[in-house]
Amino acid sequence: MASTRKRLEALTAGLSIPEPVPAAAPVSVSTTPAPPALPGAAPVALETRFPPAQTGQPAPRTGPGQMLAFRGQMQAVEGELAALRERLRQHDGSTPTRKIDPATVRPSRWANRHPASFESAEFAGLKADIELAGGNVQPILVRPLVDEPGQYELVFGHRRHRACLELGIPVLAAIWLDELGDAELFAAMDRENRERADLSPYEQGVMYQRALEEQLFPTQRQLAEKLGVSHTWIRKALMVAQLPSAVLECFRSPLEVQHRHAEQLNAALDKDRRSVLKRAEKVRGMKLAPAAVVARLQGLESVAKAEKLAIMNDGKTVGSCLRAPDGTVTLTLTPGAVSGLTPEILLKSVGETLQKVRLLG
Repeated sequence: MASTRKRLEALTAGLSIPEPVPAAAPVSVSTTPAPPALPGAAPVALETRFPPAQTGQPAPRTGPGQMLAFRGQMQAVEGELAALRERLRQHDGSTPTRKIDPATVRPSRWANRHPASFESAEFAGLKADIELAGGNVQPILVRPLVDEPGQYELVFGHRRHRACLELGIPVLAAIWLDELGDAELFAAMDRENRERADLSPYEQGVMYQRALEEQLFPTQRQLAEKLGVSHTWIRKALMVAQLPSAVLECFRSPLEVQHRHAEQLNAALDKDRRSVLKRAEKVRGMKLAPAAVVARLQGLESVAKAEKLAIMNDGKTVGSCLRAPDGTVTLTLTPGAVSGLTPEILLKSVGETLQKVRLLG
């Protein structure tokens, strides 16, 4: 039996492709005259058996030649597909990022940012950096809203999103395409904030409190297990968020309340709640430093007096640092003591003293 190739050669031996005809010359397709066109009818395009030859690449004239050329094209396509598959494999498991309109992103129901955090000097600095760079370099994370195409829910990056929204520029976002439930979204949001040490104790506590109230997690222990933190950490954060509103209003901002403040105030509330709330009525609006607020609410007036610290350098006093009950800090440098110090050494001594003041607050 003859091979397949020989059979094809025998079947297609009489086939050939006509030579190209100049555009100006009339094209003769058949010796039989074409039927006259009907009035108003569109001209009918003539279909040829073979496609026109590509410029610079003469088409094969026989059937086997055409099949071989087709096989070569298929091999080229397969090679291109293999290269594309390899490129896709290198990005397997990655989350796509792109710039989107910040107006299409809405805060999560578990949003943990207090309005005061968008009025701080830190947020103003972040906003200025984003404006200078022409956008946020570190992307926010969003998940698409299934019921609203083109709309997203914010997982984390609330301050970056808010900055771009106020600046009126697109926000760089990583889009979570896999299924992401509320519990997983909450855990991702909390993990990102804890790794960045970004949230205040009050904001962290409010976030945990809302998750418990809405039964996202039935108990504090299950919440701690899901987030991978200790039960003690959850309890301390909740202690801040659960302070009475009358007590929180005594601070210039609830963002100033630290875990140690909440522990001291809760102990005072457990001992004599009525007296603490009565003192709160007098302290509210005084705009005292956090330590002074805690002292006043505990009834320790003496602790709320002005504090004076010495600015030291190599065991010698070169000045003083006075912190008033309202938190105002005044630095005084002794002319003779600092005359021989370089600016670097002086700044280091002042910085160490200010660090002590911050810790005391």
